[in-house]
Parts: sequence; C-alpha cells; structure tokens
Amino acid sequence: MTDPNASLRQLAPGPSPTSPTSKPKSSVKGKDRQRSPTHSQPWKKRVSTACLACKKSKRKCSGTAPCDNCRAFNRACIFDESLDQRRRVAQKRTADELNYHRDMLNDLFHLVRAADEPHALRLLEIIRKNATAEEIRAYIDETLARLDTSGGGGGGTGAGAEAGAEAEAGRGAGADDEAAHRLEDIKRMIGVEGAGPTFRRKVMDIHYLCDEAPCAVPAQPWTGVTEDAALVSHLVSLYFTWDYPFHAFLDRDVFLRAMGSGELASEFCSPFLVNALLANACHFSDFSEAYVVPGDLVTKGADFLSEAERLREQDPRKLSLAYLQGTLLLYERYSISGDDDLGYLMLHQAIRAGESLGLFGPGSVKLEDCSTDMDVSIKRTAWGLFHVDTVVHTGFLRPSLIDKINVDRVGKADDSDSTALWIPYPSHRAARPAYLHQYFEESCNLCEIARDISRALFADDLSNASAAYRRQIKEDLYERLRRWHNALPDVFDPGRRPPPHIILLRMRYFTLVINLFSSSPDDDVSSVASDAPQTPESPPRHSPIRRYHAWEITQSAARGIASLTRLHRREHGMRRAHHFALYAINLALFTMLEQDAFDVLDPDFLSLVSSFSILASRSHLGRSLFHIFRQSVRAKAQGSRIRASSAVSDELKDLFDEAAPLKDLTRWDEYAEGLHKLNEDERYHGIGEGEHGLQDYPGLGLFDMLDRYESLSLGKDEIVPERCRPE
Repeated sequence: MTDPNASLRQLAPGPSPTSPTSKPKSSVKGKDRQRSPTHSQPWKKRVSTACLACKKSKRKCSGTAPCDNCRAFNRACIFDESLDQRRRVAQKRTADELNYHRDMLNDLFHLVRAADEPHALRLLEIIRKNATAEEIRAYIDETLARLDTSGGGGGGTGAGAEAGAEAEAGRGAGADDEAAHRLEDIKRMIGVEGAGPTFRRKVMDIHYLCDEAPCAVPAQPWTGVTEDAALVSHLVSLYFTWDYPFHAFLDRDVFLRAMGSGELASEFCSPFLVNALLANACHFSDFSEAYVVPGDLVTKGADFLSEAERLREQDPRKLSLAYLQGTLLLYERYSISGDDDLGYLMLHQAIRAGESLGLFGPGSVKLEDCSTDMDVSIKRTAWGLFHVDTVVHTGFLRPSLIDKINVDRVGKADDSDSTALWIPYPSHRAARPAYLHQYFEESCNLCEIARDISRALFADDLSNASAAYRRQIKEDLYERLRRWHNALPDVFDPGRRPPPHIILLRMRYFTLVINLFSSSPDDDVSSVASDAPQTPESPPRHSPIRRYHAWEITQSAARGIASLTRLHRREHGMRRAHHFALYAINLALFTMLEQDAFDVLDPDFLSLVSSFSILASRSHLGRSLFHIFRQSVRAKAQGSRIRASSAVSDELKDLFDEAAPLKDLTRWDEYAEGLHKLNEDERYHGIGEGEHGLQDYPGLGLFDMLDRYESLSLGKDEIVPERCRPE
C-alpha cells in the first residue's frame, strides 16, 4: 500500500540559531518583523493619508507636509484631507455631499416627470454641454419654480423665448416675461452663494489643482508673499477674466509679456503693480491661500495688499505707467473693503499722476518715438483712467474730474478681435468671443456721455438753474444715451449670450439713465409757471410739455438691470461678478423701492434680491449695503404680504417682515457691523439710533443710500464739496 506521506512535497528546514547564515530577529524586515511576538520596538504608526504627488506617483508618503518624497524632489506637498475617509470631518463632508447630490437627483427626476418636452430637452442640452453640477442645479430650481407658479408642466417659455426676453432688456417686462420669471430663485433666495453645497472646503479643491491657468506667469521676482507660481498664475488668470475687461486700464498682452520675462527694469511691470493686482484677484478666488485667515473676508488678499503698500512707498518710479496702474488697482481694492477711506485718495493720486504724464490736462505726451507696446499702454491707461473717473463720480452724483484725454484711443478692432476668446476660467464652460476692442470703443463713447451728465447736472454752478433748464438738459442727454444704446453692435445683443463685460456695459447704460433722472426729481414735477427761464444761462425758450416721463423711465431701467442680472447669473453665475454689478443691482433695488406702488413680491425685485444676497456675501462692503437694504425694505411695511405668501421661505419672512419677532442674531444681523463707521464721522451723516442701535434704524431713500454707499466704499471726496441734498 502506498505511503500517504510520499506524495507530499518536503519542506527545506529553516536556519538553525547557530547557522552562520541565520539573521537576528531584529534584522528581519517586513511583515515577519511586525508579527514577531518577541519584537520589543513599538508598532510603526500608519499614515492617515498621502499627499497628492505621492498618490499620483504611487510612492509611500511619510504623512506630514512636506513629506520626505516632496522634500527630496523639491516639489509642492499638498494634502487633501477630503480624500481621507477615516476622519470624522471628512465623513461628515461626504455625507453632506451625498445629501446634496441625492436632493438634486430627486429634483431632476421630478423635473423630467412634470415638465413639458421643451424644458426636458433644454435640460438634456445643458447636460450634454458639460455643464457643472451648480449650473444644472440652477436650471432645475428655476424650472421647478416656474412649474409651481403655472400649476403644472405646461408653463414656461422655452430656450428661444428666454433668449428673446433677454434681448428686450429695459424695454419693459411683458406678461410672458413676468410669468416666466415669477418666483425665480425663491428656493435659493437668501443665504445662497451659488447652488453648490453649503460647506466650504478647507483645502484646495482637486479640480482647481488639475486646472491649467490661461495665464502662466512666474511668482519671482515679483512678490515676496509666495513662491508658488501656480497660485500666482491662478490669481492673474482670475483678474484678467473677471476684473480687467470692465475698466481695462492696462494692456493685457504687454503686461503678461513683461511679467513673464522676469525683468525688474521693465517699463510695463513692477513688483508694486503685480502685488496690487494679486490683492484684487484674491477677491475672485476660492483658494484658502487667498486668505490670511481662511474664511475671514477681511483678510482676503491682505498679505498681497500689505506688500503692495510697502512697495508703493519704496517705488522710485512714481511717474510711470506701472505706478499709475498699480495706484488704480489699489483704488479698486480699497473701494471693495472700504475700511481705510482711501478709495478717493488713490483715485485722486492716479489722476494727478496722469496729469503729470501728460495723459490729460494742460500738458501733452509725445508718442512719435514710443515703441508699439508703449503706445498702446499709454492709450489704454489714459482712457481706462477716464473710464474709472466717470464710473465713480457719475455713479455717486458728482462732477467728473477728467474732461479731455490728450491721446487718441487704441486703434480700431481688426479681424483678430472677432476670433479672440473670453475663457470663463476656472469653470469648464465653453469659451465665447471676447470682442474686447469693440467693447473698449463703445465703453469710451459711453464714458463721454457720462462725463457730460456729471458736469451738466452735478456741478455747483447749476444749483440755481431753473427746473426747465435742467429738464431740457436731461432730455437732451437721454436722447444721446438712447442713440448710443440703439447703435450697439449686433454681437452685443443679450440673446447672443455675451461675456460678462458686455452685460455690465449694458447695465451701466441703465444705471446712467437712473442717475440722470433721479438726481433732481423736482425737475419733472414743477408747475408750468415755475418752468419759465430764471437764469441768464437758460435757453430763451422751453416747452413746458415733457417729452419723457422720468418715473416710468427709471422703473423700466431698473427692470432692465434685473433682466441683465438674470442673464449674467444664468450664463456666468454671480459669485465672481465684477463689483460694479453690486452697485447696479443695489441702485435698481432702491429705484424699485422708491415707487409708490412697490410690491415686495414683484418677480423682478425678488430676482434682484437673490443675486444681491450672493454678491453681498463676498465683501465687507456688500454686507453693510445689504443690511441698509434690509432695513429699507422693512420700512415699506409689507410684512403682511410676505406672511400671506406661501411661496416665500421662512428665512425671507424673518428678513423682510418688520413685524417678525426678534430672535437670536443671525448672519444677516452681523452684516450691520460695518455700519459703525458711518457714526464715527459727522461727514457720513450717521445711520440712525433706534432702540436696538444699528439693528433697528429706519430705512433710507435712494439719495441717502448713495451717500452712505460712497462713505462706506470710498470715504468722502475732499476735492468736491458736499452735495446739495434734495428737498
């Protein structure tokens, strides 16, 4: 019989303790050493998570930043704790994300079941265009709100009707447009900064890390705040995407070439200019690196601002284009924060620098011997500064300081302008034509009209002019504005889904209309007897019959801003909208508040409130303005309409209902903290001293709002005297 053990393979004997080839237990590596019961050393601590570089290269990470591998290879070491599912915070974050996407999926199914075919096809088109989750969420919420209003799936206007409605911005909201936009964004009315999850990541998002910034520039030798060229490229790209096109007071291509060269002696770039630009760009960034204290808006970009202020004092070239451009960037930065009352100061210093360089005023500048880059830079800076001057002074009902530019504008648009693209960095939406040259030309034309408005209506020497004389000026200037608006290129039509700066250009037209007719409302209600010429400068004859109804014009302009705001939000979102949009939306809201037949449930009004809440949450200035707006709505005493509406959220009722009981302080009450500034200087005219202080003061009218807006953002203009307050 065969031995059963004969088929088994024999094992070689292990090394004996006395064998010369045996090794001590302490030298055994790997799992054998860890499993050895006699091993006296403590267990090695397991790494919780690896850095992104080690994950990509599949190397073992030491677990602390900077890790051993990143230190050896001299590369940036970044840990994304959201990838570590063993952390409680990460688990809660994941749960929040799952809840958010679960709710969106449920709403998506509800929309597909309830909506008609045009809405379903529009949703499919949005998804196929690689829309982000935020954009899909926004469309779902908007469509569901329309379905709730119409009582079923048969309502709505469709994509084509929406585009046509936006093309009619400012021409009055018809019945179809009103029905289409009724209760728009009610579900996301207050406390929404975009349609994404409500939490904020504490580290860089992995999608941003994978993005490639359109503007690749070095960090050194331009800034001492960071050596991370990727972060600097990210911020520079944000600036040229969202901030630069509106004012355009430097030439983008010339600046990028100069910054990319790294030459400190360049005429078109300087450390002061770069740090001022980066301080502004942080306003548009979600990176935690954009903050000194993550999440604290006051510290956003503060390190770059401190560096810019230090370099500005040390800059030996105080009469240069780079110095003037950097000073304008500081004006923009101070006007957003508003803490130091340095907005007007920086603007005035930039204007004085422009006069010294001969860009305007009694001097002149010679361009014959200039290089091509210097020629285009001088022209852009001169007209860009003119743009800033007219936006600021006309917007706050003051006469502009710059009258005539001593240099021609940049050359007319060539064929390359129609092919140049505006890339909506850092989103993944499709690029679209930029039309920057055409925009700049039309913007300069509008600036000349704005200059004439400010000097004709807001100058002190016209304070004694008759109402008929001022009304005649208004009508003539309004005719010029209308001709400019009607002559805009077809490619600027809202139905063509233009880039943000073109939408803002149209918004500015409507703000000028409101500034024009709301500066002295008594001009439009005077009696015929008082319309007779009373001053020598008045024309010999005036017709007592008004050609335009100012009240209807301003209300139509406010609704035009509402329509353009919806377009901006649908196409580009509001989180990175230029801060001029904050002014335009705020002006439109207070214009609507001025009407006797104000309705707090007006669809256009609620649409503007929704966008205003997003913009206001991004800056210290915006929060203060939102609190002034909140109190002004409460002063209208329409709480009964709010309480009776089943479509209004409880948070909205608590926000605008003047009879709502006082509860624990919310974040909206904290928005009043910045208003203390108004009571610290008598020039700012205070804000009210109710029983609850800043939490319970009366609302403000349009003129008073503009006065407080100016004080909170720019301080007070020491050059121009105090404005005459309307009776």
